Amino acid sequence: MGGANSISLEAILDSGCVTEDNVLRLRHAFFQDGDISRHEAETLFDINRSCTEQDDGWPQFFIEALTDFIVHQEQPQGYVTVENADWLIARVFEDGHVETRTEFELVIKVLDEARWSPDRLVKFALDQVKIAVVSGAGPLRSGSELSPGVIGGAEVEILRHILYASSGDCNIAVTRAEAEVLFDINDATSEAENDPSWSDLFVKAVANHLMAACGYRVPPREEALRLERWVEERDGTLGFMQKMVSGGLSGIWNVYQKQSAEERALERLEAQKREIIIAEALTEPEADWLSERIGRDGTLHENEKALLAFLRDESPDLHPSLEPLMKQLAA
Repeated sequence: MGGANSISLEAILDSGCVTEDNVLRLRHAFFQDGDISRHEAETLFDINRSCTEQDDGWPQFFIEALTDFIVHQEQPQGYVTVENADWLIARVFEDGHVETRTEFELVIKVLDEARWSPDRLVKFALDQVKIAVVSGAGPLRSGSELSPGVIGGAEVEILRHILYASSGDCNIAVTRAEAEVLFDINDATSEAENDPSWSDLFVKAVANHLMAACGYRVPPREEALRLERWVEERDGTLGFMQKMVSGGLSGIWNVYQKQSAEERALERLEAQKREIIIAEALTEPEADWLSERIGRDGTLHENEKALLAFLRDESPDLHPSLEPLMKQLAA
């Protein structure tokens, strides 16, 4: 594209539909030139919103072209800056909600492709899942109904995908912004018959955040957050929470190792480098964050109890700020 004369984006927009021929010619122009201007990127969004008749090949082209523009054409290449994240969020959230599944998948693809993305873009993606879970509405419906206030296996896997993608090519812990959204979802679904994989992901993700805050070297997210086979085994011999704490989670402790002072210093330098590249201020996780967040709605939920039990049984140097919660757990 970028000035190619083979096709006019404005002509497609004026026609109100995207044909198969349009997509083929757009692909030819894109791969011939390899560049998309900001104006062309804006017009692609306009086409996706305004053209109600779309060839089946359009969504894939739309996602690929805009991901390439945001991640690989905009500077610094390979990273999503705060400015570009804000532009993407503004376009996707133009009407106060995510209009289409294609636009949501674009955000996920950008997170997948980028070496590093700002917290605000990751939180935006997670929030869309939260909205779908709480309200049963939004582009995640995919033609099927979601039960408001219940988190199913499909939504858990989308959350897991976002958490995998958001770590980019860095071996980093789950961030506070990510953990906050997970807590919000847990509070909103605490009384529901959720898919068992939700408890597994919630406890592992928040534990990952806390272990890093306490000075532990964290494993890659794919290892730390992977779904365990036992979650789908319902043999009835143990209650789910008991089984999760006694057998399902204890094994993951072995993949966390205490960092040396030098390793922690190097990790801080790496975080500062990312801050400079994407122009985002990164906050240091605080060890007492859990004591302020857990049970904030006045109830200590089952997933929160499982998290506390895991930390109590496995952590050799539990932070003093957690002691009141541990007493509440034992009561």
